Amino acid sequence: DGYPQLSAYERKRLKNITENAKFFAALKLHESAARLHKIATRRQSNVTKRPKPKKAEEETVRRRSMRLQRVEPSVLEVPTQPEAEEEYPQVPAGPLPMVPENLVKNSKLTEELLATWMKISEIVSSLFFSFITHIVIIFSRYQNSLSSMVLSEDNVRKVVQNRICSVAIHPSESLIFVAAGDKYGHIGLWNVDCKGEEGAHVFAPHNYSVNCMHFSPSNPAHLLSLSHDVLRCGDVTRAIFDEICRSEENLSSFDFLEENASTAIVGYWNGSVAVVDRRTPGTSSELSANIGFKITRTVHVHPVNKQYFVAAGSVDVRIYDVRYLKSDGNKPVSTLNGHTKSVASAYFSPVTGNRVVTVCADDKLRHNNNTGRWLTRFRAIWDPKQEDCFVVGSMARPRQIEVYQDTGKLLHSFYNIDCLGSVCSINVVHPSKNILAGGNSSGRLHVFKEQ
Repeated sequence: DGYPQLSAYERKRLKNITENAKFFAALKLHESAARLHKIATRRQSNVTKRPKPKKAEEETVRRRSMRLQRVEPSVLEVPTQPEAEEEYPQVPAGPLPMVPENLVKNSKLTEELLATWMKISEIVSSLFFSFITHIVIIFSRYQNSLSSMVLSEDNVRKVVQNRICSVAIHPSESLIFVAAGDKYGHIGLWNVDCKGEEGAHVFAPHNYSVNCMHFSPSNPAHLLSLSHDVLRCGDVTRAIFDEICRSEENLSSFDFLEENASTAIVGYWNGSVAVVDRRTPGTSSELSANIGFKITRTVHVHPVNKQYFVAAGSVDVRIYDVRYLKSDGNKPVSTLNGHTKSVASAYFSPVTGNRVVTVCADDKLRHNNNTGRWLTRFRAIWDPKQEDCFVVGSMARPRQIEVYQDTGKLLHSFYNIDCLGSVCSINVVHPSKNILAGGNSSGRLHVFKEQ
């Protein structure tokens, strides 16, 4: 009524606003709000403040390839403990029963696989080994044999769960039997001729990556495997993984010093080597020798004069006489110079031993060896049936495995666009048949063979 100039609507609206203001004033909300604010402030002063969380950019480290970081591949090969111990429980020291990882599911089928391994080993004698190591195929026939080897879908199998670090092939001529060792200590055995699921089974005899494996040249019922802490012998006749040598220093590779496989030369990641005799009690080496290496990645014994072995590591490739090894001050018989970056492997040629093939990060032979962090480093291996030809993985596309002559000439590329889509870093060739097995970084084996 005090505002005659306002319309009836405006007077009614103003009246509602005034009444609402009186109502809220009667509730004393301002005083309540002030009192609550005071209480909250007093409580917060007695509470320790939580640290401010870091931004996502600060917590997450962007992954860059080793090539972009310009880091030498050698730093990646320092042995590490498996990332998930709860998933991969520690393997105890001492002999281990030869049972699969999933005993309930695979026990009967595994027994059949081991029985097959034992059966094919019985027919292979030491005389057979002596014969096959001296096979030399006429070169033109050898090239034709390479072209006849193909890969089919049936001959690709995920044998282990993780990256393959070593592969061995049984010398049997009756069937194809391959072993693969992965980065977490698992060994997969695969009967390639068995097309069902029962053809492959996984064992866990090691705690760390299986760097090196060989079937015994005198008794292929024995599969010797080396991890960072132990050298074991898988003896299928006793169904046991026995211990041969255990060390607190990290092991890298081994090779047999004799045809009967009773002694071996073992390489260490710290650069030294050791001689191991399987006939002596205990699991200690007979001799440890400093050869002046920062890292010893591979050791390989001469095929004829077995007192000599070649060691490779860092930029060094040297040949030593095992008869004159001592704890320190060892001098090489010969040194192979010319490497400018880290050497991944060095092996004598299979018949005469007059040649040595090496794989180096300097990419000689115009061959890309920069596998990076997530792939096992390449190791060029000689074809046991050919003195002057070797096999090595490739970064080329389509993915392939390559065969070179010692002159550097590329002889053949094994590939199959439909069945091979990954890099096979680790390969092995059968000693008498035209069979090639290549392992990749996801645990798969690819077997090329004649049709």
